[in-house]
Amino acid sequence: MTNQFLVTSKKDMEDRGWEQLDFLLISGDAYVDHPSFGPAIIGRLLEEQGYKVGIIAQPDWRSTADFKKLGKPRLAVLVTAGNLDSMLNKFTAAKKYRSTDSYSPGGQAGRRPDRATIVYCNRIREIWKQIPLVVGGIEASLRRFAHYDYWSDSIRRSILIDCRADLLIYGMGEKQIKEVAEQLSSGINIAHIRDIRGTCYSADNLDHLWEDYIETPDFEAVSLDKYSFAQAFQTQYEEQDPIRGKTVVQRHGEAYIIQNPPALPLSTEEMDEIYNLPYQRTWHPSYDKDGGVPAIQEVKFSLVSHRGCFGGCSFCAIVSHQGRIIQSRSQQSIINEAILITKMSDFKGYIHDVGGPTANFRMPACSHQEVRGACKGRHCLAPEPCKNLSTDHSDYLQLLRTLRALPGVKKVFIRSGLRYDYLLAAKDSEFLTELCEHHVSGQLKVAPEHIAAKVTRLMGKSGKETYVKFMNAFKRTNEALGKEQYLVPYFMSSHPGSSLKEAVELAEFLRDLGYQPEQVQDFIPTPGSLSTVMYHTGLNPLTGEKVYVAKDPHEKKLQRALMQYRNPKNYDLVLEALVKAHREDLIGFEPKCLIRPRRDVANGKPRFGTAEKVIPSRKNAIKKQASRR
Repeated sequence: MTNQFLVTSKKDMEDRGWEQLDFLLISGDAYVDHPSFGPAIIGRLLEEQGYKVGIIAQPDWRSTADFKKLGKPRLAVLVTAGNLDSMLNKFTAAKKYRSTDSYSPGGQAGRRPDRATIVYCNRIREIWKQIPLVVGGIEASLRRFAHYDYWSDSIRRSILIDCRADLLIYGMGEKQIKEVAEQLSSGINIAHIRDIRGTCYSADNLDHLWEDYIETPDFEAVSLDKYSFAQAFQTQYEEQDPIRGKTVVQRHGEAYIIQNPPALPLSTEEMDEIYNLPYQRTWHPSYDKDGGVPAIQEVKFSLVSHRGCFGGCSFCAIVSHQGRIIQSRSQQSIINEAILITKMSDFKGYIHDVGGPTANFRMPACSHQEVRGACKGRHCLAPEPCKNLSTDHSDYLQLLRTLRALPGVKKVFIRSGLRYDYLLAAKDSEFLTELCEHHVSGQLKVAPEHIAAKVTRLMGKSGKETYVKFMNAFKRTNEALGKEQYLVPYFMSSHPGSSLKEAVELAEFLRDLGYQPEQVQDFIPTPGSLSTVMYHTGLNPLTGEKVYVAKDPHEKKLQRALMQYRNPKNYDLVLEALVKAHREDLIGFEPKCLIRPRRDVANGKPRFGTAEKVIPSRKNAIKKQASRR
């Protein structure tokens, strides 16, 4: 099967002499045969196990015709919404339609339905009512329990209930799908496949659970009471560990959603096996006429070195999907893939990235994790690094040195994000020196996200002092190397905990930096994250403390505008925000002021307000402007 794409048509099946598939894979993304795309990994892995696999990418959900074009599979239908939650893929933080979809041919939007997993599964059930149906991917994984849905502003049931699937695979899924396939092919009814780690299923009762389990507040309770919702999430979050995690149960009416403990981490050998499969490393030829699939551009010449993240960012769902324990590929596996990339006809000598969720997390946070799992109720990095944290960058450094010495490689970049607090915790500055000397091209993107202590603590991020320390270290290192390079920091507006006071504090920090972000990311409450629970409940579920949340769309606009206070289009919003925050001292002509009062064109005097009327007094101006709002 080398040098072939997965089957996508009846003709492909005929060319291979197949009369029937073993597994039919339905995907909300266009088919890109690359290890950065989940459907390709699952399809290739099953194919490697000897199964006949076909994929239907972005079927027309308005009828059943597309779903039937490869026929009924022998063992099961597998459904995924794709690499992103379908609602996040389609809508912005302001709940407006996105104009493009990088996972669709030509970047065309509208190629998938809202809540794609549910829609696809319902179509399958129309065609084959009793066929084994398995769901997976990020959308299914993060919606496996009752969850807050930002786009409907409601608590939704487990996606397993709504899609009527037999089994839900959460997490990355390779171990699970191999076990599911083995049991199905041995003749076990899918209703009896209940023992696989990293899976969820529904049951009428709990009589079969012979080991310890934890039951969270049920769907009705979490729908009506925010404290119950926070309590349920806390349990789910804390048991998300493959070593010490227990079975978690949540009742939905007459049914129970049962989550088995997470899958065990992949070994280095298993990781190498996955990335050594015969991917074509590009989109399916059927998309050539559309100009291909844009999402490949970010990853085509990039290398995944590991999975998992112990950074603990509250707004990130990696903890609930990939977990906190790092799973790494061998250096040789990564080097072999790099050599393969250098032989591609359109390779220009630049490896775009070497990393994972966080680039410089190549090894487990500490030796305890492999034996006892990640610590319950504790973070590895924030607000301060744990005393047991291993900060050795030598393995990653050696990997980068080897890659940049390969024939044909001009430069190796790092773009998947660095935790600068982890870098600073290292015993020496060797990694920072080589980073600046070899792996930055003018600008290094980093993500402090915010600088107000109240907000960074809730985010699970290091504070302002750590970022300032890194800025200074980065500057000194580049000066020593004779390089002129800059940091490009990413900041987030309206995260739980951020009121106008904290937003002004961030604006002042940007002023002092002399930096204005070109783009501002407004916080989006996506399913499965700790920050989303804070947004919905106004509580930190891990501590019970109350959290301020900016939900009013206009206040969110004010917070965004403050981050770009220099933009003339934002003047009125910034003025209003400063008045509401009682920071009129930042309106004026002093160097520390964010905006100046407008001037009367006729006499050049300072004034506040609109062009229609001059307001000579600052005090009156503030009152007038506030009353208008």
